[in-house]
Amino acid sequence: MGKFFAIVLTVITLVSASIFAMHIWWMPVDISVHGPALDKQFGETLMGTGFGFLVAQLSLAYFLWKFADKGDGRKVREFPGGPKVTIITAVVLVGLEILALSFVGQKAWASVNLDPAPPNAMHIDVQAEQFAFYFRYAGPDGQFGTIHPEKINDGSGNYFGLDPENDIPARDDIVVGSLTIPVNQPILLTIHSKDVGHSIYVRELRIQQDFVPGIVIPVHFTATQTGKFEIVCTQLCGLGHYNMKAYLEVLPQDQFDQWLKSQAGQ
Repeated sequence: MGKFFAIVLTVITLVSASIFAMHIWWMPVDISVHGPALDKQFGETLMGTGFGFLVAQLSLAYFLWKFADKGDGRKVREFPGGPKVTIITAVVLVGLEILALSFVGQKAWASVNLDPAPPNAMHIDVQAEQFAFYFRYAGPDGQFGTIHPEKINDGSGNYFGLDPENDIPARDDIVVGSLTIPVNQPILLTIHSKDVGHSIYVRELRIQQDFVPGIVIPVHFTATQTGKFEIVCTQLCGLGHYNMKAYLEVLPQDQFDQWLKSQAGQ
């Protein structure tokens, strides 16, 4: 049976590795400035962990083939140094691999999560709630109205809790249910949640960020291709989580200007 399991394990290992090596079910198109660095880091991580996977599984298959119990009464032999040495060696090797990958990928990670948005970034405010996203643009005055949580009322469409009667900048704020942006323009999102934890994920932009109730979190990116893409919530946020989504539409600058003007006139 040892040789049989060794063959099965070898076949499973090689087929699994081939799926990744041949880029079957691979990543979608990248439409962001920071995406290539993240994809490069993903590839390096996959190569490092994939090599470790192959070595570990093929080694296991070898030991199964060579040392499996043949039922001939042979005395069981222990690995030199016993299991303690093996476990310590494995922990050290895996730890060194993780540290190396973290060191190599820190620049790509920091470009998304630590570096500030460019000064010319377009600011869009994002509100998440069960089970929808809402996006707020500053109107012609270029200013956002102040948010008043106690004034949030979905029934009247006041998703951000604005007070246009007493707050002049709030009167021309534009609130919509989809995210529309110009291509090649830096975008700064400030995201916050009305109720529970949510997440904003656009796979083509290579961005994913959790909404944390009570905290305003900045997210910035630059889209490099026009098109329409799906925005989904990746945090289990209730019974309607499966249907919590919106759309990102990236337009040429002139078409975006026309769209924004049309929204301001409503």
